[in-house]
Amino acid sequence: MAQRFTLGVEEEFQMVDKNTGHLASHIHTILEKGASILGEHMKAEMLQSTVELISNVCPNIAALRLDLQHMHSILGQLVESEGLALISAGTHPISSWHDQIRTQNERYEELEEEFQDVGRSILIFGLHVHVGIDSHELAVPLMNQLRTWLPHILALSTNSPFWAGRDSGIKSWRSIVWRRFPRSGVPILFQSTREFDTYVQELIKTGCIDDGKRIWWDIRPHPFYQTVEFRIADMPATFEDTIALAALCQALVAKVTRLHERNLATQVLPPTYIEENKWRAARYGLDAEYVDFVQARRMSMRDAVNEMLDFVDDVLDDLGSRREINYLRALLEDPRGTGADRQLAVYRETGSVHAVTHYLMQQMVQDVVLNKHW
Repeated sequence: MAQRFTLGVEEEFQMVDKNTGHLASHIHTILEKGASILGEHMKAEMLQSTVELISNVCPNIAALRLDLQHMHSILGQLVESEGLALISAGTHPISSWHDQIRTQNERYEELEEEFQDVGRSILIFGLHVHVGIDSHELAVPLMNQLRTWLPHILALSTNSPFWAGRDSGIKSWRSIVWRRFPRSGVPILFQSTREFDTYVQELIKTGCIDDGKRIWWDIRPHPFYQTVEFRIADMPATFEDTIALAALCQALVAKVTRLHERNLATQVLPPTYIEENKWRAARYGLDAEYVDFVQARRMSMRDAVNEMLDFVDDVLDDLGSRREINYLRALLEDPRGTGADRQLAVYRETGSVHAVTHYLMQQMVQDVVLNKHW
């Protein structure tokens, strides 16, 4: 079953000066130096302080784990050779977008021209998870249902409470910044994949977009691959968080597909209801109150996440991901909370945003060392 629902992830890491912790615009150097090793598995984003790692298409979560461990180790060595370090978080605690340099690329030049400061301020870092599906026709029926759990995934991944040296008061400030873009947020309902494809083609034909990749929803049918792509998550705090979130996305797709094959489906919610809970997740993370619009009840986000994990429980053994989902259950009970909570705890203890930055650098080094001995 696992090989049916293949996995791939895209991780957006921050590159920082090893001594100061400030963001460093060195992507062109890193790309040139790493081209012969990582090739197309490493790419630039709009701002030069971002480096994106792209996994192989993996048949299961165990293969994804090994793939990412290998690539993280290589990337860590590459940046270290340039006096740099990596950070895994949705925003940088200190650095401002005003000081960032755009990547030298025609596509990013076009985006800056179109979006101006909306584009220039995109100093955010996310995790994208691709899950393979049996056919493109399934994409929208699955997406319509999978949207329900976007707030849950965001709450689990919240890791961006700081922005330009300030405590934003929001546990996922990244999701607030990203919302400024057109064709972002929770997708609307489509009656079929054909209707969605028609929408995309109309946008292309009228010159609104050049291809389907400019539809930046929190979840989307990928325009070129036969996958459903989850785009809601902050760049997680740890490697284990990343693996567990990928396993969760795979399990949700597998479970909803299994229901579809039995002519069953979960309740489909309008985007306005999902946005209500997405805001709560961004603001409070796992400490949010969740509104169950289907049963007209309020509950804690932790209870809502536990219900989601119960929902996918019967596909975990087939997928080989029970360990990863148990990790998420443990995270719900962990008093340290998510990455955002841990950053805020360091800030409360030290009163220093710089201390938060160095904590994030140390966390990444610790992750790489642990993975070498896994």
